Amino acid sequence: MSGLKILVVEDEPKVAAFIKQGLEEQGFNIDLVYDGEMGRKFAEKNNYDMVIMDVIIPHINGIELCKKIRAKNTVVPILMLTALGTTEDKLSGFDAGADDYLVKPFEFKELIARVKALTKRNSGAVQSSHKLQVADLELDLDKKIAIREGRSIELTAKEFALLEFFMRNEARVVSRAEIAEKVWDITFDTGTNVVDVYVNILRKKIDKDFAGKLIHTRIGMGYIFTNKA
Repeated sequence: MSGLKILVVEDEPKVAAFIKQGLEEQGFNIDLVYDGEMGRKFAEKNNYDMVIMDVIIPHINGIELCKKIRAKNTVVPILMLTALGTTEDKLSGFDAGADDYLVKPFEFKELIARVKALTKRNSGAVQSSHKLQVADLELDLDKKIAIREGRSIELTAKEFALLEFFMRNEARVVSRAEIAEKVWDITFDTGTNVVDVYVNILRKKIDKDFAGKLIHTRIGMGYIFTNKA
């Protein structure tokens, strides 16, 4: 992971310094800015492997900044750090294009786990050309897009990772803990419902406007991805 370049947008000096120092000790190269407008300028001017941003920041808030970055870059992973931790707040972040959402206060080891999970998928590893298909849904692993009934479906990096996991485990019930471990690289209880939130977002994109539903809940067990449920 060393050498990867991360943009941090955080207006609290102590928190910003803590994040910058901790990530640099892990080998990351960090650009730090303190408001949304500077975040926008840096994101447009430089190529980053990841962006970490607070939501409540001056000039342009994190939600709007995320949308602006996503309008020009659909690939770079975006992690939101914020004290706003309700499900509605998380949905706002995810709808804006964020890939993950970490609520303050957080343990640094959890931040590192999220950063490594998000950057690993974008570290330049070469994949052979292939696609996954379940029913009428096709996932192109090279172009990083999903297609259903001929319609292209835009996905964030984390949504893509979740969908890929589901499709590779077609017709098998997977628990929330397994999803968290395999998709987020998190093996401890974070106390969040991020898996459920992401599954609901994915449902809206790949199931809502189509007759056949692919993501099904198994109460008390988890989820199953199949067109035969």
